[in-house]
Amino acid sequence: MPEVEFVNLFAVAAIALAAPLLIAFAPPALRIPAVVLEIVAGIVVGPSVLGWVDADLPVQIVSLLGLAFLLFLAGLEIDVHRLRGPGLRTALLGYAATVLIGLAVGTGFGLAGWVASPLLVAITLSATSLGLVVPVLKDSGRLGGALGQTVVAASSVADFAAVLLLSLLFSTAEGSTASRVLLLVMFVLVVALAAAALLLTERSTRLGDAVVRLQDTTAEIRVRGAVVLLVAFVALAEAFGLESILGAFLAGVVVGLLDRNTSSHPRFRVKLEAIGYGFLIPVFFVTSGIRLDLTGLLDDPAALARVPLFLAALLAARGLPALLYARQFDRRSVLAAALLQATSLPFIITATQIGVLTGLMSPVTAAALVCAGLLSVLVFPASAVALLRVPDREPAVQKAEGP
Repeated sequence: MPEVEFVNLFAVAAIALAAPLLIAFAPPALRIPAVVLEIVAGIVVGPSVLGWVDADLPVQIVSLLGLAFLLFLAGLEIDVHRLRGPGLRTALLGYAATVLIGLAVGTGFGLAGWVASPLLVAITLSATSLGLVVPVLKDSGRLGGALGQTVVAASSVADFAAVLLLSLLFSTAEGSTASRVLLLVMFVLVVALAAAALLLTERSTRLGDAVVRLQDTTAEIRVRGAVVLLVAFVALAEAFGLESILGAFLAGVVVGLLDRNTSSHPRFRVKLEAIGYGFLIPVFFVTSGIRLDLTGLLDDPAALARVPLFLAALLAARGLPALLYARQFDRRSVLAAALLQATSLPFIITATQIGVLTGLMSPVTAAALVCAGLLSVLVFPASAVALLRVPDREPAVQKAEGP
């Protein structure tokens, strides 16, 4: 058996433990999302700065599991039942506008010689971090209101579409886009059949009683079932020649569909979040910082100048479509929605890693995009909260359609 060392994994886990504690002891004005500090700490201890920690095999394995769990929990956040009617149409129209804006700015960056694929840049800029947006809306008391539901619907569509497009158009697996579309259809059919089978199984009284009996024992049967579903969908996605992130994301969506009635198992999602946010996901973020190549970015002032431009592009691509809400909400709410929709980091990290692996994005450009994502997480949610806390001086208007 080859000798495996866990020193680097220990260092990464220690950083993951220290980051939220440091933030908790910081003055309120200086508190930032823990994910930002985790990535920054990874950069500092990684090869780009101090060179103390490397992403060796144990770290890479846990980091990969963290990415899968991050996408799984993102899919779990999506409430498919809310994606209907005018809200869905507005969200789809907004995402179409996002892709068009992203293509325009990506083409500009391509002409400047910064990127090889404007479409990859457009997709990278098109997602919203639903897991970061929902807590902000909840803390501001807007999650259950019209504004919160509109932003959540738009963010859900953006997350789903971005993962889907990235998997179809820029997969690291071999094969044409047309073949991937066919494989995607087959994969979705298999997922639908699996979901239907699980739903029928769940209705079995005998099995249901056994699950309820075992769910809060050391068997943790619901958690084990969710993990099996996650791994199965990831393996299926890879078998069909698609990106594993698509399988993880769809696994979360399926679990969310099946987990509609939580009265018999109120702690199920808390346990899943404990596994993800308590261990796996922080390792992914710290490792992303360790892997981030800042050398070229810091050595070249022209390359460093890409960061604010990418941040502005992110705000334009995801923020401008919020103007579609101008007929329903006041200007302050629309601006807050624009800032929240432009908050993105986990997907940017994933997309840039795929871009580097496929040779369509240089490590310097990837680092600049990730830094722009870090700034979006630092600046946009805090600014949105400030806007939402100010009492409205003009009432929200709901204009009637037609005469």
